[in-house]
Amino acid sequence: MTKDRPPQESPFVRELQQMLEVRGLSWRRFAELAGYHPSWLSKIKNGAPPSDMLVRRCDEVLNANGALIALASVQISRPVAQLPAPLAGFVGREHELDLMRVTLTREPQLDASRIVFIEGTPGVGKTSAAIRCAYEIQGAEPKAYPDGELHINLQGFSPKSRPVRPTDALEEFLIELGTLPQDIPEHIDRRAKLYRSILRSRRILILLDNAASIDQIEPLLPESRHCGVIVTSRKKFPGLAMRVGAERLKLGPLSSSDAVTILGRAIGVDVSSAQAKHLAVLADQCGRLPLALRISAERLAVHPHRPLRDLIDELAVEHERLDGLSTGESHAVRTVFEWSYNDLSSDEQRMFRRLSLHPGPHFGVGAAAAVGGMTVIQARRLLEKLASVHLLDGTPDDRYQFHDLLRFYAASKATESDEKAELESAVLRLMTWYQHTVAAAGRALAPFRLNPLQLQPATGVVPQSFSTAAAALTWCDAEAENFIPVIKAATEHGFHEVSWKTAVALFDYLRLLRNPGGLWLVSTSVALDAARAADDRYAEGWVETSLAEGYRWLRQYKWSRHHFEHALRIRREIGDRQGTGWSTAGLGFLAIDCGRLEQAREHALAAMAIFRETGDRHGEASALFTLADTYQSRGSLDDALKTLRQSLEIFQSISNCDGQALALTKIADVLLARGEPGQALATIESSIEARRRAGSQWGEADGLVRRARILRELARPEEARRSLQSAAALYSEVDEWKAVRIRSYLEDETMPPMASILSSSVW
Repeated sequence: MTKDRPPQESPFVRELQQMLEVRGLSWRRFAELAGYHPSWLSKIKNGAPPSDMLVRRCDEVLNANGALIALASVQISRPVAQLPAPLAGFVGREHELDLMRVTLTREPQLDASRIVFIEGTPGVGKTSAAIRCAYEIQGAEPKAYPDGELHINLQGFSPKSRPVRPTDALEEFLIELGTLPQDIPEHIDRRAKLYRSILRSRRILILLDNAASIDQIEPLLPESRHCGVIVTSRKKFPGLAMRVGAERLKLGPLSSSDAVTILGRAIGVDVSSAQAKHLAVLADQCGRLPLALRISAERLAVHPHRPLRDLIDELAVEHERLDGLSTGESHAVRTVFEWSYNDLSSDEQRMFRRLSLHPGPHFGVGAAAAVGGMTVIQARRLLEKLASVHLLDGTPDDRYQFHDLLRFYAASKATESDEKAELESAVLRLMTWYQHTVAAAGRALAPFRLNPLQLQPATGVVPQSFSTAAAALTWCDAEAENFIPVIKAATEHGFHEVSWKTAVALFDYLRLLRNPGGLWLVSTSVALDAARAADDRYAEGWVETSLAEGYRWLRQYKWSRHHFEHALRIRREIGDRQGTGWSTAGLGFLAIDCGRLEQAREHALAAMAIFRETGDRHGEASALFTLADTYQSRGSLDDALKTLRQSLEIFQSISNCDGQALALTKIADVLLARGEPGQALATIESSIEARRRAGSQWGEADGLVRRARILRELARPEEARRSLQSAAALYSEVDEWKAVRIRSYLEDETMPPMASILSSSVW
C-alpha cells in the first residue's frame, strides 16, 4: 500500500496514481500505453479536468472496472455540510469533549486513528455530545476538516424503521461527495471502494449516528487517516475498537451539578438558592439523563405557580406505579414521558399517539392532519403544543420529528389506549393522503400527460394541492425521505392499490433526476411486490415500466431491458394500449443508449402508431425524439431536423414548455452539425427561454453551455465566456460538479470541456 499523503489531488488523479504505483508504472510509461502525450497527462496530474475519452481509456488500460470513470465525475470543491443543528443549552461533558477533540484533531498516524466510538443508554445525550464536539472542532480548528462534515442517522433502534443498510448509506454519502447517481456501483464492495477512494483526497469529519451493528459501520469507515469519524450507539462494539483503533467513550448520566444547572436555567431558578436542593431531587428522579431533564424542565416552566416540591412529590408517586418500557429502556425516561403525557389534553394525547403511525423520519402538517383525522389548522395547533413541551422536535422547514424513544412511547400508548380498527383507519387515511397528494404533485409537474391512474375518493382527508410545478417540486423534495417508508407501510398493511399508485404517481418527480437512484429503484420494487400481491396485471405493467426506466437512467441496461420486455408482454396480454405504447417507447430510448439504431427506429415507429391511436400527444412527441436520434446518428440531418420540428409542434400544442425546450435543444444541435451556427444560436436562445418558463434551472444552465459552444463557433469568445459564467452560477445550486468543470475551463481555456459539461439531450 502507498504511504498516506495529505489530500491535494482530485479523487480521480489520486486513484490513478495509486493504481500506477501498484502496477509499477511511471506516468510516462502509462502515457505510452494509453496513447496520450506525456505533457497532456501531466496537465491532468496537476489539476486539469480530464475528458470523458481520456477517463474511459485510463479505466480500460488499467482494468479498473469503471472505478476511474465514477471518480472522474467527482469534482465538487465546496465543503459538504450535513451536521444537524446543535442542541441549545448544552451543559457539561467537558472531560468527554476534551478527549474527543484530542482524538479527532491529532496528527494523522498509521498506528492511531481519528475515530471516536460513543456508547451509552438511551436519552443520555450521545448524539448531542457528538454534534457539539463537531461544531467546536469546526469553530476552533477549521483546518482540521476543511472539506466539511458528513452525517447519517443509521436508525439502529428506531421502532418504525429498519436500520439503514450500509449500501444505502454509501449511496447517500457518494451523492453528497459529488458522484453522479448513475455512476454509483451496484455492489456494496465497489461502493465502499469508491467511497474510500474519494475520501483519500478529502479531510472530512463523519458522524455515524445510532449504529446497530459492526456490519453496518465498517463499510462507512474511511481508509484515510486525514478523515475523522464519530460513531454513536446504544451497543458496545469492543471488536470494532480493537480493529480500527477507535477511542471508546461511555457516556453516563450527567453530574448532579450539571443536571441541576439544566433545570435551573430552564425554569429561571438560581441554583445557589434554597430551591437548589429540590432541583437536585428532581434531577435524580430524572436519572440525570438530558432527554428526561429537558422534558421535565419544560413541564415545570408551564406550571410556574405550583410549588416545586408538589411537582417532585407527584413524580415520585408515578415512579412507584410505572414499570418502565418493555424493551428495558430507562425507568426514569418512561416516568418523565408519562408525566408530560398526562399533562396533555385528550386531543393532544390522541394526536401524540396517532403520529407514531407515520412511518417516515419526519412529517409535515398535512400528513399530521390526515393521520389525526382533523383539519390542518387543528393539526398545527396540536403540533405546536407537542413541540413546546418537547414531545416533538420542530425543524426549520415547518416539519416535525420524534426522538426515537418518544416514538416508541407514543406507539406503546396507542396500543394501550386505542382500538385496532381505529389505528388501521388512521393508517389508511395517512396512506390515502400521500397517494392523492403525490398524484396532485405529478399532475402539476406534467399536466400534459395522459394519466393512467384512477384514484378512489380521498375519504376523510384533504390532500394537498399545487398551483405551480415549482410548489409541487418543493413538496416532493421535502417529503423524499418519506416516500419509501410510506409505500412499504401501505404494502405491509395490505393497501396494495395505494402502494403501487403512489409509486407510479412519483414518476414525473423521479425523472427529474433530483434524487439518488435508490429512491426510484426501491420505491418501484416495493410497489411491484404490492401489484403482484394484488394480482393486478395492469398495475404490474405500469410499475415495471417505471422500474425499467429507473434502471435505464442508472445505466443498468440488462435489468432495464428485462423489465421493459416483461412489462410489454403483460400489456399486450391484457390489451393495455397506452401502456404498450410506453413500454415500446422505453425500449426505443434504451436502444438509443445502447447504440442499437435499427431497433430504436422499429420501437419508435411502433410506439408512435400506438400513441396516435390512443391520442397520447406527449408520448408521440417523445417517440419522435428517438426517431430523430436515429437519423442524426446516421448523418441524415435533414430528416432529423424535420422530425424534431414535428415533435416541437406537438409540445407547443399541449403547452409542454420543458418538452419544447428539449426539442429546440436537439434542433440547435442538428443545425450546428449542418454548419449553420447562426440559426443554431437563435434556436438555443428560444430553448433557454422555454426552460425558464418551465422553471427548469438545470435545463437553463445546460442551454447556456450549449449557447457558449455555438458562440465559440461564431468567434465571439467574450460572449461565450459570459454565457459559461451564467451557467456556472446556475449549476452551483443544482449540479455542483458541472459548475466546477466550467470554472476549471474558464481558468484554462486550452482544455476542451464541452464533452464533460454538456448533457445528452435524450428524453
